[in-house]
Amino acid sequence: MAGTDALLSLSDVHTYIGRYHILHGVNLEIPRGELTMLLGRNGAGKTTTMRTIMKLWPVREGRIVFAGEDVTRLSTPEIARRGIAYVPENMGIFGTLSAEENMVLAARAGEPNAKRLEWIYDLFPALRKFWRWPAGQLSGGQRQMLAIARAIIEPADLLLIDEPTKGLAPTIIDALANAIDALKETGVTILMVEQNFALAERVGDRVAVMDDGKITHTGTMAALSADTALQCRLLGFDVGGDAA
Repeated sequence: MAGTDALLSLSDVHTYIGRYHILHGVNLEIPRGELTMLLGRNGAGKTTTMRTIMKLWPVREGRIVFAGEDVTRLSTPEIARRGIAYVPENMGIFGTLSAEENMVLAARAGEPNAKRLEWIYDLFPALRKFWRWPAGQLSGGQRQMLAIARAIIEPADLLLIDEPTKGLAPTIIDALANAIDALKETGVTILMVEQNFALAERVGDRVAVMDDGKITHTGTMAALSADTALQCRLLGFDVGGDAA
């Protein structure tokens, strides 16, 4: 991705979890204002990359630069304050609290901005319906909507989303894709991990493929979508098939 206007860049990043060396020199640039898909087989290091960006795992070697600032040694709260929001694979919501209470906790002022909340309602109309329901009683799709809503209740420059469609029904996936399209129109930069290749094709602008803790391919999503041989080589499947 050389030559792009990178909002976030990782240079030779190594991450260990305990004694296990998971990221082996990740080099990655996330262009400003685009959605980059982070794809790869299970265990390739995609989630570890997301967690390393958020400093949930420390960088052993290498450098992370966000908006021109070296953020390699900052803490997770400091990273969030810089304008990076994260929707983890486990969604990160509090099941015993209502959707409203989850949103209040995410708002810096202790109460969601009314105009911002109306915009979120437009993205996720169903949120109005389950606003006062305990989050633990919501369906998988409703919890995912709430998780993304929490992440964007405050304006963010970069949104990290880890496998948002995992286990969801096709109709819910379509609704999430519509919401992601609407988010893209606001100009927010997005890095998304996703196993659903059809969704990646629909919403992705660029793609980075991981294998064994390294980035093995970068390019446009359109080019990867058009090359079935490359898909098979990088991801282990043909169009219409499943990842190996």
